[in-house]
Amino acid sequence: MKVEQRTVAVRHLTDGYSDDGDGGVVGYGRRLDIRPPFQREFVYKPAQRNAVIDTIWRNLPLNVMYWADREDGTYEVIDGQQRTVSICQYVTGKFSHLPTVGGHVRFFDNLTDTEQNKILDYPLTVYVCSGTAEERLEWFKIVNIAGEPLTDQELRNAVFPGPWLADAKRWFSRPGGAAEGMAGRYLRGSAIRQDYLQTALKWAAGKDIDGYMGAHQYEENAEGLWNSFRAVIDWVESTFTEYRPKMKGVDWGALYDAHRHKVLDPDWVEVETARLVADDDVTRQAGIYAYILTGDESHLNIRKFPNGVKQRVYEAQGGRCKVCDGNFPLARMEADHITPWSEGGRTEEPNCQVLCRDCNRRKGAR
Repeated sequence: MKVEQRTVAVRHLTDGYSDDGDGGVVGYGRRLDIRPPFQREFVYKPAQRNAVIDTIWRNLPLNVMYWADREDGTYEVIDGQQRTVSICQYVTGKFSHLPTVGGHVRFFDNLTDTEQNKILDYPLTVYVCSGTAEERLEWFKIVNIAGEPLTDQELRNAVFPGPWLADAKRWFSRPGGAAEGMAGRYLRGSAIRQDYLQTALKWAAGKDIDGYMGAHQYEENAEGLWNSFRAVIDWVESTFTEYRPKMKGVDWGALYDAHRHKVLDPDWVEVETARLVADDDVTRQAGIYAYILTGDESHLNIRKFPNGVKQRVYEAQGGRCKVCDGNFPLARMEADHITPWSEGGRTEEPNCQVLCRDCNRRKGAR
């Protein structure tokens, strides 16, 4: 890979800057792609953004930026997107910051010509590399080791760019966008870091997200992915009619695939859900929804008897298993519900017995 060091003035970097709102961000006379497919959205907080402008205003060194030469007269940012966008947004009047005048901050257009030129003439150090797409992506990983790591989905976006991905990001990757507006309360992560897109892909494709993206890469739109995502959310909201915070982050896609054809009475589902939410023995409330669909208590992580209760019951039974009457050390005994939890038995001392491991396993398998 060939690497060339260049000096680029802020006035040249910001020339032709635009952000079309669909992920297309360009500058440097519209020859620089500031947000290639593998780059994340702008995530700087105001303090970070302002620090970039402070550095330029004080004529202090700003970290080196890295571009890739596409060998067609255009470039793409490998590292430095957040700094580049911060600079371009300030110069084009997207926010006010400095210098202060009487305690007030000014937009770039409010500065004097001398002050504007001080910023516009600031020299940026840029390393321009040329090589294959794979080499550029690998270098991007290397130069970002010290920064915030790329997510798996951000890396996938680098491998499968195209019209399908651009449309998918329109649905799933915008803060306040369609996916967040319809289903944000069910999803973990953020739209910007591609977590919503990854969830939608997982629900649609299971483990083979790469295969799914590869198969659809050159399609014109991602309506199929959006429709499958919406079908899951519609099913969730028609099955579990009362929203609760523990519904956030549940693997709804897997539950939809396995149980969408079951006919359940929504009123019964709500009564059962409320009962389980109020049950102190249920220690994993996020598992309530899978339990209602499957009847598998392991989803609930039913509260175990405290060690003190187990000790007292063990001594009361003379160290003998309640089923086989064998004598075992405490470490080989397990506390068990006399009346099962599913039949209304509570995790309380009067409902506790101790069994040897083998008997308890056989009992649990019935």
